[in-house]
Amino acid sequence: MDRNVGSLDRTARIAVGAVLVAVGALALAAVVPAGSVPGAIALVAGVVALSTGALRSCPVYRLLGVDSCGRR
Repeated sequence: MDRNVGSLDRTARIAVGAVLVAVGALALAAVVPAGSVPGAIALVAGVVALSTGALRSCPVYRLLGVDSCGRR
């Protein structure tokens, strides 16, 4: 799998993904009064952000021809 997510991008994805997963899980558990649909959306978005950050590969970047790795 070809990497197209750079270090700063990866750090941001992992940080934002962790927050979204936590908020989504808390919303689904009814600890945070956000509702189940926004909670599920936040949870899924967080998992996607975490996985693309961990794998350093983003399918959307690949479709758009974006590469934040900085290698030429």
